Amino acid sequence: MSKTITELRNEIFVSYRLEHVGKTFSSGRRELPVLKGVSLEMSCTQPMAIQGASGSGKTTLLNLLGGLDRPSAGTIYWEDQSLSSMSRAESATWRNKNVGFIFQSYHLMPELNVLENVLFPSWLGRQNHQKRARELLERVGLSDRLDHLPRELSGGEQQRVAIARALINDPKIILADEPTGNLDLVNGAEILDLLLDLTAQSKKVLILVTHDDAVAKRLAIRYHLSAGELTLSAT
Repeated sequence: MSKTITELRNEIFVSYRLEHVGKTFSSGRRELPVLKGVSLEMSCTQPMAIQGASGSGKTTLLNLLGGLDRPSAGTIYWEDQSLSSMSRAESATWRNKNVGFIFQSYHLMPELNVLENVLFPSWLGRQNHQKRARELLERVGLSDRLDHLPRELSGGEQQRVAIARALINDPKIILADEPTGNLDLVNGAEILDLLLDLTAQSKKVLILVTHDDAVAKRLAIRYHLSAGELTLSAT
């Protein structure tokens, strides 16, 4: 059955366009190409996996999509905005407004408690979303841990804090880099369930990087990165 106009309007639609994107790193006198002339349009209304072996360039691509780094060649467009042409200040403002990041190693600030870690991205935008932070922490099951420091939490709990932090500014897109990579199978499955559920409920686009085929298969759209080239997986 085709979707109604109202249903289509209610979908979150995010489009990345990559035009001849390359990324090369220098190591002494050596040049190490990681991405090689990638041209592709990634139009997202559903959660997406970028899959590939360790060292294939998945994190590099995610950093480029999130404006944390710039390509050595080519251009990345986000909804017709060129990320490469933005100044560093413009890029930081765009990123804080539109993108939430979740990392494999959590990247929580050890001197801040749980509530403060979640609030931190809103402080960067000179906001203080206290009510939203508390609501998000309740949704991830940590309403009783607001005053705890990261070292007082398990790995799964730290990743729950990271998920709440990624959502605090109500971004359009969540970029997750191996979010279950440091967790055991049980905690990893719980975190993936939570992430898929929260992003669906709040109508966020999720792009998740993983080397794990079982994780990738949980997402509706799958891309594969190999030898510096990105292709859409048939299954």
